[in-house]
Amino acid sequence: MAATSPDPGGPDAAAVARALTEADCGEVSGDPGRRAQYSADASNYRQIPLAVVFPRERAHVLNALAVCRELGVSVTARGAGTSTSGQAVGAGVVLDFSRSFNRLLGLDPQARTATVQPGIVLDDLQDAAAGHGLLFGADPSTHSRCTLGGMIGNNACGTHSLAWGRTSDNVVELEVVTYRGTVVRLGEMSREEIDRAVAVGDDRAGLIGALAALAGDNLATLRTEFGRFPRQVSGYALEHLLPERRFNLARAFVGSEGTLALVLSATVRLIEPPPARTLVVLGFEDAYAAAEAVVPLLGHELLALEGLDQALTDVVTRPETRAAIDTLPAGHAWLFAELGAEPSELAERAEDLLATAGKATGFTGGRVVADPADARRLWRIREDGAGLATRRADGSEAWPGWEDSAVPPERLGSYLREFGALMESHGLTGALYGHFGEGCLHVRIDFDFTSEEGTAVFRAFGAELARLIAGHGGSLSGEHGDGKARSEFLPLMYSPEAIDLFERFKDVWDPDNGLNPGIIVRPSPVDGHLRISPHRPPLPLATTFAYHADDGDFAKATRRCVGVGKCRASADHGTGVMCPSFRVTGDEKDSTRGRARVLYEMTQGEVITDGWRSTEVRDVLDLCLSCKGCSTDCPVGVDVATYKSEFLHHHYKGRIRPASHYTMGWLPLLSRAASRAPGLANAVLGSRLAPLVKRLGGIAGQRTLPRFADRTFLSWFRGRVPGGDGHRGPVMLWVDSFNNHFSPEVLQAAVVVLEDAGFTVRVPDGTQCCGLTWITTGQLGVARRIARRTTAALAPAVRAGMPVVGLEPSCTAALRSDLPELLGRDEDAKAMAAATLTLAELLMQRAADWDPPEIGAESISQTHCHQHATSGFGADAALLRRMGVDNTVVGSGCCGLAGNFGFERGHYEISVAVGEQGLLPAVRSADPDTRVLADGFSCRTQIAQQTDRRGTHLAQLIAEALPPAPAP
Repeated sequence: MAATSPDPGGPDAAAVARALTEADCGEVSGDPGRRAQYSADASNYRQIPLAVVFPRERAHVLNALAVCRELGVSVTARGAGTSTSGQAVGAGVVLDFSRSFNRLLGLDPQARTATVQPGIVLDDLQDAAAGHGLLFGADPSTHSRCTLGGMIGNNACGTHSLAWGRTSDNVVELEVVTYRGTVVRLGEMSREEIDRAVAVGDDRAGLIGALAALAGDNLATLRTEFGRFPRQVSGYALEHLLPERRFNLARAFVGSEGTLALVLSATVRLIEPPPARTLVVLGFEDAYAAAEAVVPLLGHELLALEGLDQALTDVVTRPETRAAIDTLPAGHAWLFAELGAEPSELAERAEDLLATAGKATGFTGGRVVADPADARRLWRIREDGAGLATRRADGSEAWPGWEDSAVPPERLGSYLREFGALMESHGLTGALYGHFGEGCLHVRIDFDFTSEEGTAVFRAFGAELARLIAGHGGSLSGEHGDGKARSEFLPLMYSPEAIDLFERFKDVWDPDNGLNPGIIVRPSPVDGHLRISPHRPPLPLATTFAYHADDGDFAKATRRCVGVGKCRASADHGTGVMCPSFRVTGDEKDSTRGRARVLYEMTQGEVITDGWRSTEVRDVLDLCLSCKGCSTDCPVGVDVATYKSEFLHHHYKGRIRPASHYTMGWLPLLSRAASRAPGLANAVLGSRLAPLVKRLGGIAGQRTLPRFADRTFLSWFRGRVPGGDGHRGPVMLWVDSFNNHFSPEVLQAAVVVLEDAGFTVRVPDGTQCCGLTWITTGQLGVARRIARRTTAALAPAVRAGMPVVGLEPSCTAALRSDLPELLGRDEDAKAMAAATLTLAELLMQRAADWDPPEIGAESISQTHCHQHATSGFGADAALLRRMGVDNTVVGSGCCGLAGNFGFERGHYEISVAVGEQGLLPAVRSADPDTRVLADGFSCRTQIAQQTDRRGTHLAQLIAEALPPAPAP
C-alpha cells in the first residue's frame, strides 16, 4: 500500500488541542508558549507542533492516536527531548511521555528483568535496580534525564555498551500500539509461534504475517547488509527478523525512531555489575594516535574505552572541572579505559593495560584513577561533551548533525584521518570525542547556518561524509539514529534493495505514515526544517546587557541552548543548582531549556509574536529563581537569570510593574529610609498592619518580614577605632544592603577577622549598592545608573591594587559578572570584577601564612547559588579544613528563597518546595552541635523561617573563635 503523509493543510492548533482535550487524552496544551517549548530537541532542527499531550495512562495514548487519525495529524513521541538528530520534533502532535507516563511497573530480581513505562528516566530505573545489586546495561551520557522510551527509539548505547551492549541487546519484550490503534506485544518468536499468531486472523496476525513474509523473501539481503558490527544503528535493524535470531520483533523495533508504533511498556534485562572498577586515563599526541591504539587495548576485556581531544577540554571554564582536567596525563588527546573485576585483580590488570598502551605510537603517559570520586570528576568531562563541544574556545558556535558516525574499530584511525581532511577541505573544525572502543565518533562542527553558503556546505559535507563512512564499512549513525540529520543519505550506505525493504517494513507498521513522517524512509531534506535559517533572520531586538560572549546578539545568546537537557535532571540525580523550579514541577516550561526555547522563539517572531511584550515569555519566566545556576551548570553556559532581567526590563518599560518590583526591587533605598527609625519600621511590620503591607507590596502572606537592625553596620564602623597592625595593607569591604541593614553582625565579624589577619579595613565612600535587586526585577535603567556610581566610587581603590571583599554572595556575584555586562566596555567595571573576592578567597590568596583559629567542629554548609555560579566553594572548603572543621556541603542546590523570588506572592509554595529537596531536611536532621553555615542572607532567612535552627556566616564562625582583640 502506498503511504501518504497526513494532510499538511489540516486543522489548526486550536482545533487540534480542543479535540484532544474533549477526547480525554491527559493534559493537553496548544498555547503558543508550550508549542515553542517543544519546537526543537537537541538537534539542528525545528518544527512548531500543533499541540503537546502529556498522557498519564495507556488509555490517554490510545485516545490521542484515535483523534490524530481522525484529523489526519501526525504524531511524534518524545521522552527527554535529548535526540541530536531531530526525531523528537514534528509539525503534528507531540506526545511527551516523560512527565507522567513514567512508572516502574515491576522488577524481578530473580529473573533480572524490569517492566517500565516509556517515560521513566534511566537513573530512576538504575536506582530501583541498584537496590538488588543490578543495573541496566545501556548508559548514555544523558542518563540523568533520558527516558527508556527514547533509548528504545534511538537504540541508545552509552559508555559501557562495549561490555553490556546497546538498548536492543537488553530488551526482552515490548508492548506497542500502532497509529491505527493495534496493540501488539513484541518479542522473539519461533516458526510455530509465528504460525499460531497468524492463525488468529486479527490485526496483530496481519502485522506478524506480513513481517514474517518480508523476512522470508529477503534472507540474503538481511544476512549481508545488516548487523555487520555492533554500532550499525542506521536504518531499521532488520537482521533481527532472521530465523537464526528467532524473529525477534522487539529487537527489530528498537531504533525505529518512533516511526512504527508507540511504546506502552517495556520489559528489559538487568545485569550484575562487577564488584569494583578502576579508570585508567591514557594520554596521546593527538586523536589519530589515540584511535590507532584502540584495537590492542580491546584485548583487556574493558568495560569502556572512551576518547576525547584537547579541543573539548579547552572550552571548560568551571573551576572544579578545570582542576580535573589538570590531572590528565600530558598530551592532546586521551582515552578513558575502565576495568571491572574483583578489587584484588584491578591493580595488576591496570598495569597490564598501561604496558599495552605504552607500545602504541604517540602514547604520552597514563594514570590509574582508583578513587571513585576522582573518577567521577573525570567522567563528568566526557558526559558533558555534547554541551561543551557546542561552543569553541573562541566563543564560536558548533553544531550536531554529523557527530554520530561509526566504523569498525580497526578502521577508526584511518577513518578519523580522512574525516579530518574532509573537514579541512570545507574549512570546518570540531572537537572530537566518542566511544572509540566501538569505533563511534562524536564531533560538533562549526557549520554556519546563518548564511546560504554555510548551509550549502552543511549539505555537501554530509553527502561526502556519508560516502566516506560507507567506504569504511561503517554506519551513518552509531547510536543517535538517523532522524532528519542523516535519513536522506541512507541510500549512500545501503543498496536499493535494502532501502526498499525499509519502506516496506515501515508500511506494514504504519501504512498511513502518521508516525514521525520524514524519518528513515521517504525522508525530509537534511537541510530542511533547520533551527537556524538564513531565510528567517531574528527580530532586531536592542538589549541593555552587553552579551560579550555572544557578540551582543540576544538571539545568539538564547540559542546557546542546544537541548542536551542537563537542566531536566531531578534533585536526586542532578548535580549543582539548576534548575530548582523544574526539580519541583517536572514541567519543561520550568527548565532552563524550556525557557531558552521560548526566548529563542520570541526572537524569531513566528509562534511567539509579541516580542518583548509577550505574555507567554513572561509566564514561562515566572518561576525562574534568577539563581544563576544555569550559567555554570549548563555545559553551554545558558544564563536565564540575565535573559529574564533583560526581558522584564523591556516588557514593563513604560508600564505599571508588579508591586513586588517596587518593594523588593527598591529594597536598598527603602531600607535606608527605614534605618532612620528602625524601631518604628519594625513595629509597623510586626503589627496587625503587616498583612496589609504585604498584600500591597506583592509579598507572600506566609512570609515573615525580616527585622531592621537597631543600628546599621556603616553607622557602627564609622564610629569605631580601627584595630590590628594592618601589615598586609588595605582591603575594601563591600557593604551590601542586606547585611548593612538586617544583619550588621556579619559585617562586624568580617572586620574582626580581617584585622586579625593583618588587613586594614576600609569601606566605600557614601552608601553604595551593586544594584542587584533592580537587576533581578528588570529595572535595568536604574541598575545601570547605580552600577556607574558604584564603579566610580571603587575605581580609585581598585586602580591602586586594593582587593574588594564581599560577604553577601549575590552582591559579590553582581560585582563580578552583572556589572561588567551592564556597563559594556567600561574598563573600571572589568577591573572591579577582577578585584572582587569572597572572604575565603581573600584569606587563602592574600593571607596564606595567617593562622586561622582551630575550631574542630562539625558543620554543614549551604553554598549560595550565586557563589556556586561565579566562584565555587573551593576556597571556603580549604579554609574550613585549615581550621579543623569537618564540613559537609549540602548537595541539594538552591535554598529556594533566592532573593526576592521567595518573598513574592504566588511563589511561596515553590520556594519552600525547593528548600525541602535537600537543604531544609539536612538542617533539621543535623546534630544540635553541628554548625549550619550559610553565607547568603536569603539562605539564612529560609533556614530561620522553615526550621528551628539559625544559619551562621563564615565570618561569624571565624570571629567567634578568635581571641579577644586588645583594647585600643
